Amino acid sequence: MTADMKAYAKKVLADIIAKDPDQKEFHNTAKEVLTSIIPVLEAHPEYKDDKLLERFFEPERTIIFRVPWTDDKGELQVNRGFRVQMSSAIGPYKGGLRFHPSVNLSILKFLATEQVLKNALSGLPIGGGKGGSDFDPKGKSDGEVMRFCQSFMTELYRHIGADIDVPAGDIGVGGREIGYLFGQYKRIRDAYEAGVLTGKGLTFGGSLARTEATGYGLLYFVKHMLDDAKINIKGKTVVVSGSGNVATYAIEKAQQMGAKVVACSDSNGYVYDPDGIDLALVKDIKEVRRGRIKEYIKKRKKAKYTEGCKGVWTIKCDIALPCATQNELDLESAKILVKNGVKAVGEGANMPCTLDAIDFLQKKKVLFAPAKAANVGGVSVSALEMTQNSERLPWTFEEVDERLKVIMANSYKKAKDAAEQYGVKGNLLAGANLAGFAKVAEAMHAQGWV
Repeated sequence: MTADMKAYAKKVLADIIAKDPDQKEFHNTAKEVLTSIIPVLEAHPEYKDDKLLERFFEPERTIIFRVPWTDDKGELQVNRGFRVQMSSAIGPYKGGLRFHPSVNLSILKFLATEQVLKNALSGLPIGGGKGGSDFDPKGKSDGEVMRFCQSFMTELYRHIGADIDVPAGDIGVGGREIGYLFGQYKRIRDAYEAGVLTGKGLTFGGSLARTEATGYGLLYFVKHMLDDAKINIKGKTVVVSGSGNVATYAIEKAQQMGAKVVACSDSNGYVYDPDGIDLALVKDIKEVRRGRIKEYIKKRKKAKYTEGCKGVWTIKCDIALPCATQNELDLESAKILVKNGVKAVGEGANMPCTLDAIDFLQKKKVLFAPAKAANVGGVSVSALEMTQNSERLPWTFEEVDERLKVIMANSYKKAKDAAEQYGVKGNLLAGANLAGFAKVAEAMHAQGWV
């Protein structure tokens, strides 16, 4: 049976690669998932007859559209917009919008696949999707960003809704962009449908603790992992990559838990502060002035700035938290971290560690918190925002945060228990894949060949 199911998974992967040979990011996530879900397939041979894997890895719908907009000089610009609606087996499509020059169909299909499994682990009734554009908001004026967002939503509105597809923010899409997108949706629909987007401002249907959710959730998950290993996070040295939303609030919660965060980065380089990162300064640079992290050293005399991001992993630390982007922590970086005595790695970004880096870390017995389980906090509070919108009642920060703690505890337990159930004890990545896939597969099987 094992050989039969391995052959089935291998054939599905070969077909994926043959069908879309240039989609390397999607191939990587398909390979990672397929490698780890064999035990579920063995327990359910009927899934092979259902061609369930073929259906699981094929988006239910892929939307590609042009986005024309005018810059401040009055010149027409044209970008490409996407929405990958991957799976609605357990709820409406749910996943972020990313505005970044690197955005393409391969990256979005990889992210959407991860989102399906992540959302299943949240325990909330939400499916998975992802979207965005190759538009770069960096260096653009508010007016240019607004005109782009309005043009983007003029097409996207046809494909979304509170019971259909509920986008949120991601890289390049923060509160400003969500506000512009929601305003245009409301204008076109001539209706106040608050549940169509999440990550909204608090004055128009947003949720308290949504901004903090992914970073806070990551630390709640990592702490459960450390506690099980009898490691106290208090006093530990932490390195965080990134300085956006996820990184900022991962730093904040790590500091609240008593850890010492000594580094963070942006797309140009990283700062190392031996006295510990001054988070108020980082927030001022990135959230208020929308500046570059190198400005940090102007106010902190002991801090050092280094061009290039990869070197952040050469800093000696107990805990590494990659919170910037996919594939940022490779095998070479993993070897340096292990040599320097790292005890745990927690993924805050979506799949920030390469597959060979993950394999090396696990072989070296480094505790590893995979993104699809550890960064589920953001989408979970987005789903809680949807609930508040449906109730037309806001919850307090404390109430949302308490629910987030429960969700992250459950996400950890599901990944841990599935790993034990299927004979890969301690492998939270495999456990997360197994638990998430088992839930989605059961729903897909029950709903027939759709």
